[in-house]
Amino acid sequence: MNAEYTGRKIAQLRKQKGLTQRELAVALHVTDKAVSKWERGLNYPDIALLEPLAEVLEVTVTELLQARDQPRDQSMSMGEVEKLVTGSLALADGEKQKALAGRSRRLFLYLLCAALAAAEISLLLFLGLREYLVLEIFWNLEGLSLFFGGWFWLTRYTRLPAYYDQNAIGFVSAGILRLHLAGVRFNNRNWPSILRAGRIWGVVTPLSYPLVYGAICKLFPQYLPTLCLVILLIYLSSLFIPLFWAGRKYA
Repeated sequence: MNAEYTGRKIAQLRKQKGLTQRELAVALHVTDKAVSKWERGLNYPDIALLEPLAEVLEVTVTELLQARDQPRDQSMSMGEVEKLVTGSLALADGEKQKALAGRSRRLFLYLLCAALAAAEISLLLFLGLREYLVLEIFWNLEGLSLFFGGWFWLTRYTRLPAYYDQNAIGFVSAGILRLHLAGVRFNNRNWPSILRAGRIWGVVTPLSYPLVYGAICKLFPQYLPTLCLVILLIYLSSLFIPLFWAGRKYA
């Protein structure tokens, strides 16, 4: 199995069918960037996508994996079968290792973000803003941003189960969190963009809010409760509006 040869075969078959990368992506419920990576040999299709990909391109999975045409009346030797099965298992194992590596990397980035946020809070205390930090608004937003940010960064749902693409489902449940956006149907076309928006918010908010809060404490202490409430509403809007926009645009 060779990613470059497989990619060329996918591109050849797609063009023979008269499909654009975007049309193939829509048929498989993936992004056109994913299709582009396959065809450039930068990545293999997810093993769960091999069968639907073969169906769309009207070939067998064997032809895809071997990157060559397989005459219908020609049987495979035992050696070829063993090689194909071994390659498929290696592909599945490679995907598993890649997923584990990605999760470890996301965990590191999330913990780094949490540590930096803690350092900023410590700095506020050092600067004498201790009496202001008891405000519930501050702790609520910091807690929410770290909680939701952690869920977006560490969720096991980097790809939704296939039934999300086959049904109109308006929520994603994982653990104690249930993500629901009114008017949005979750699937594997919009989920990557929703995840990206949530992860960006989960980094920007806990890192920026202590700095904004500290500036308000120093410059406008008399208006602190009111301004903090306004900032809270702005930050919460900055989460749900991008999530809703991504969900609707790519649905």
